[in-house]
Amino acid sequence: MGEFVAAALGFPAALFSAALIVIVGFWLLVLLGGAEHDSFGGHSHGDAAGAGGVPVAVVASLMIAIAWFTSLTGSVFVRRLDVPAAVRSGLAVAVLAVALLLSWSVTRILVRRLRSLLPDLPPPSRLDFVGLTCTIRTGSVSTTFGQAEVAAADGSTAVVQVRQHGHDDLRSGSTALLYAFDEDGEFFWVAPFDPALDPRATA
Repeated sequence: MGEFVAAALGFPAALFSAALIVIVGFWLLVLLGGAEHDSFGGHSHGDAAGAGGVPVAVVASLMIAIAWFTSLTGSVFVRRLDVPAAVRSGLAVAVLAVALLLSWSVTRILVRRLRSLLPDLPPPSRLDFVGLTCTIRTGSVSTTFGQAEVAAADGSTAVVQVRQHGHDDLRSGSTALLYAFDEDGEFFWVAPFDPALDPRATA
């Protein structure tokens, strides 16, 4: 046990020990609901390097865990060799290089496997709201002013900017249809809608 602790606290394993503690703490928070698995960095975009398409937290966790285990194993082996201190120091540097190279190579392989298991879903977009109904939240809606609340497919709600052509009587509490999105103005065009025609309405 003492040999294990000494190796974990010595060079080069100590470089990854602190990072491993942070990673373990992060995943404990995820399990307890205190954080999301993609709460830092979102998804990695290193497709050219073979590590894209999965949450950055997963990629970082794999690399750190593999590098720590490899450096720890190598450190134990080096410490058992009966060689001069200078040679042992050189071997420790070699263990660090091998640990970094192996962790990156193995992580690339594992990420490719994980990526094939994850659904290839497009990122959320405001265009997803087009075709949904909304509830007007401002006193009126014109060609230059208006806000409405819309419910997404996952049940979450958002307040969006809305505009309308003509002079239809859209007041606070009215139901309207989001039928187009203006990317330049970043608002939705709306039209009056009968709530009874909403396919999401319950009978």
